[in-house]
This record gives sequence, C-alpha cells and structure tokens, in this order.
Amino acid sequence: MHIEISTRHGGLVPETQAHIHDKAEKLLKYFGRLMAIEVEVEHLKHSWQVEIFVSAEHKHDFIAREEGPTPESAMDQCVHKIEQQLRRYKEKVTHHKGDVSLGEISPVSEDLPESPEPA
Repeated sequence: MHIEISTRHGGLVPETQAHIHDKAEKLLKYFGRLMAIEVEVEHLKHSWQVEIFVSAEHKHDFIAREEGPTPESAMDQCVHKIEQQLRRYKEKVTHHKGDVSLGEISPVSEDLPESPEPA
C-alpha cells in the first residue's frame, strides 16, 4: 500500500509528518484491501485543512475533509470520518452473501390446536 503526504502553502515538521503517516497506516486495521492513501495538508490563514483520499480495490474511493487549529487535530477528525466510511463499506461487502429477504421467509406454523370460532 502506498501512502503519500503532500502540503499546500507551507511545510510540515518531521514530527507532524510522522503523526499523519502513522494515522494513515492505522486505516488498514479497518479495511485491509486498501491500494493507496493520499493525504493533502493545506495551511489556511488561521487553521489547517486536511483531505484524505483512500482508494480500495474494485474502484471504491473514500474522501474526507476536515479543518482544525493544528494539522494533527484536523488529521484525527478526518481519520475518524474515513474510519466510519470504511466500516460501513466493509460491513456492506462482507455481509451481503447469504442474506434472506423477508419475502423468502416462510411463516412459522405452530402445532397448537385451533381455537373454535364463536357461534
């Protein structure tokens, strides 16, 4: 898997870059079939904006964008959004086989005697 970190309008200190890289690597825990992760960090006037682009196999892409006072806090919020998307996608992919729709379920018949109808 490939992780790419790019910055716009400024640079990142090595500690911040390492923090972002570690957070991006942790996304593999939620879905192991990721092909690439791109993180774009942009320094705005009084805040930082982080965008994450995650490519999973079979052409599924996930995108999240967050803004925060520091690049670390914006990255944490952004990773949380991507985690939710990956969890939902993984659940959808792994639990789609073997499901029985409500129309296919036959009613359960109980072996109780029928009550007589009032005359």
